[in-house]
Order: sequence, then structure tokens, then C-alpha cells
Amino acid sequence: MSTAERYAEFGISEKVQKTGEEILSGLSACFDTIDRNAEDNQLRVIRAMQDAHVGEASLLGTTGYGYDDIGREGLEKTYAHYFRTEDALVRPQITCGTHALALALMSNLRPGDELLSASGRPYDTLEEVIGIRPSRGSLAEYGIAYRQADLSPDGSMSFENIRNAMTPKTKIVEIQRSRGYLSRPSFSVKEIGETIAFVRSLRPDVTVMVDNCYGEFTETAEPSEVGADMIVGSLIKNPGGGLAPTGGYIAGTKECVENAACRLTSPGLGKEVGATLGILPQLFEGFFLAPVATASALKGAVFAAAMYERLGFEVFPASTSERHDITQAITFRLPELEVAFCQGIQSASPVDSFVTPQPDDMPGYDSKVVMAAGAFVSGSTLELSADGPLREPYTVYFQGGLTWPHAKLGVLKSVQNLLDHAYIKL
Repeated sequence: MSTAERYAEFGISEKVQKTGEEILSGLSACFDTIDRNAEDNQLRVIRAMQDAHVGEASLLGTTGYGYDDIGREGLEKTYAHYFRTEDALVRPQITCGTHALALALMSNLRPGDELLSASGRPYDTLEEVIGIRPSRGSLAEYGIAYRQADLSPDGSMSFENIRNAMTPKTKIVEIQRSRGYLSRPSFSVKEIGETIAFVRSLRPDVTVMVDNCYGEFTETAEPSEVGADMIVGSLIKNPGGGLAPTGGYIAGTKECVENAACRLTSPGLGKEVGATLGILPQLFEGFFLAPVATASALKGAVFAAAMYERLGFEVFPASTSERHDITQAITFRLPELEVAFCQGIQSASPVDSFVTPQPDDMPGYDSKVVMAAGAFVSGSTLELSADGPLREPYTVYFQGGLTWPHAKLGVLKSVQNLLDHAYIKL
């Protein structure tokens, strides 16, 4: 059976296949760059694991208190070596990216301190952590203030707005690398470094935290290499490589990481406890695979951008733009198209392909969300997935694809579903 016939088994017409191949013929140079970056990052990961002396005994794990867990210590040394930080906290007890961010903030801020977002409005779920939307246990409830430096009209960080927003009480400056549910650029490591240098020129003593979610391995450097005191992320995004079943990380200075550890466990215990419960092989191997899995997701994002540009939709970033995260935004302007796109992605999934996504309420969001997530790990956004709030301008955020062929299938299925519903023409 030919490859074309294989795609036909998925209901993808010859017309959609032909359009996809025409688009791919113009993406070889971009894909070559992605592959070169993946090779560089793969070598860095292997070197980090070797420097951390990861051995077979590191894969065994612990139960109970988790005292003297050499695997946990080796994993955290691996992250610290790769991200070039003094220390790292990498734990399955960190449930998600939002939890990791909340942990980093709540452990390094005290009542009377002030948090400043240098990258404008934060991601939706962080609004309740901060207290922008009132929520039980928020920073606001503990007397921690929040200020925001809005972005420039072109979506870049505004040094003038940062200067005007900073006060003597500012303790942490937070930068969100990815766009979240906003139509603004994701920030490159170079841009983040320039912003950190500016912040330091104003306040050398301030702590800078970067929300690194969706950005790991997309470049050959990380924000921790350009001055960030903390970088924070989720293991069911890029660094988990599709194998990590849960978890999050905080990498940075010893003080910041130890503060976070004491908040995660208990004062007096810190990093010394926390059982790894038999999942260390997945955490190590996931990190090992992460550069190549991230490269597959990047190829899928570029392909989606080029395909939907051709169909006449607004995409962000453009197919020819540099990539600093794995997320691709596509604006449909109509809710039924946003939903149909997600349904097409879901139908390409290896898990729950028979499920039809529908918009619904979700914890942490202020509007209904439609989500395609037929993943081996629930909620994993390094796996092929798409989601978006059902609100104007009805933008969907496509990400993931552990392998390039799966990412390609997902994009083609999304187009076919729109075509089958007569929402587009080819």
C-alpha cells in the first residue's frame, strides 16, 4: 500500500494531500535549521546526563520519604547542567506548569513584596495565582502586590513601561516566554536577555523569573544563560519528551530553588524528601528525547502555518518567522471553524480518536475552552494537541506532535475536516 493510500484510509482526499506536498516542498530550508538545532541540543542533553553521572542505579527510584534518592539527585543535576544553573528542583509532586509557576512565586515572595510582569498580561491560569481574578490562596490574599508593564504596540517588551511600572517594592520581575492566548510574538532568548540586562540596570537586586513553558529546546540557548534567576516549566510539555507522566521543574540559583523546595515539601526538609515512585526512567528518557520531539513539534507548527496561510487565514507566527516556542496560533473569526479544527486534530490522535471535542468550562479559565488532546499523557501539550478559548477572535493554539509524521497527519486532518464541512475550498 502506498503512502497516499495510507492517508486515504484516514479520509484525507487526494486534493488535500497534494496541497500538503506542494507546501512541504518550500519548507526544506526551515526544517534543516530545526534539525541542526535539535542535534546541538541533543548533544547538550547527553553531556548533561554524563556530567551528572547518571547510572543504572539512578533509574530505581524510592518510596515513602524518598531519603537518599540518587536518581532524583541525578535528574536535578542533569537539569542544572543542561540549563547552566546552580541548582534545579524536578519533581513529580509538581502537578503542572501553573503549579510550578505558583510554587516559584509563592516561595520567593513575601507579604509586602511586589510582582511585576514585564511581558504584559500573564497567561489565563496565572491570573488566579496572582489574584487578578480573585481566588482562594492567591498572592493577593497574602498581601503581595502586582503590577504590569504592558507591551509595545508591536508586541515587544517596552523598556519604558517596565521602568515606569517598577517600584522600590518590586521583588520579582516575571517574563512569559510563550504567547499564551495572546496574539503577540513569543520572545527569543536574545530578547529576554536584553530585557533582563535592562531590569538589572534599574535594580541589580531584583529576582527575574522566566516562564519557560513551550520554549525549551526551540533554540540552542535558554533564558537561564542570559541572566534569569529562575526558569520554570512543565514536564508534560517540552522537557518531558512525551514520556514524563507528570511533573514540573524550577531551575536557577541555589537560593531560589531551595526556597521553592521548602515550599513544596516543608521548612527543614526542602529537597531532602520526595519519593520518585518508579517514574525516573520516564523522566530521564523523556529529557533525553526532548530535543528531537520538540523539533517534530516545531515542524508541525511551521507546516500548519504555511497550510493555513495558503487557505487565507491569519496565522501567528508566519511560516517564515523564527520560532521561540512550539505554539502556532490560527485565527478563524468564527467559533464553528475553531471547533472544527480541534475536532480534526482529535480525529488524528492515537488515543480517543473517536471523541468529538466540544467547548466547555475548565478550571482556571474565564471562558469556555475547546480542546483536542488525544494523548498518552493526559493534558500533554508536547503531544499533538490544540485548544483555544471560545471568544473573539476565535483563535486556536496548535502545538505538539511527538513525531513529525503524526504532526503532519494532524494538520492534514484538520484541513480535511474544514473542507468536509464546507468551511473552506481548495
